Amino acid sequence: MNTVDLRQAIVMRVQNNTAQELTEVIEDSVGADEQTLPGLGVLFEMIWQHSSEPEQNRMVDSLYKHLHHSEHANPSQ
Repeated sequence: MNTVDLRQAIVMRVQNNTAQELTEVIEDSVGADEQTLPGLGVLFEMIWQHSSEPEQNRMVDSLYKHLHHSEHANPSQ
């Protein structure tokens, strides 16, 4: 019997989605119950791994700015 790890299960769940469906998955997950965080993490990991260094730097810069310009760094904002 093959076991599927969490990453594989998440990828299998969305791999045949259209771009619009992927957008909906992300939008429905952002700010939702914490159960969706692992899925977003896997999707972000895929984005990160397939991004160029300038794209990664832009993402880190955006995150840094959010964390340091927000009084309480509320992740749901």
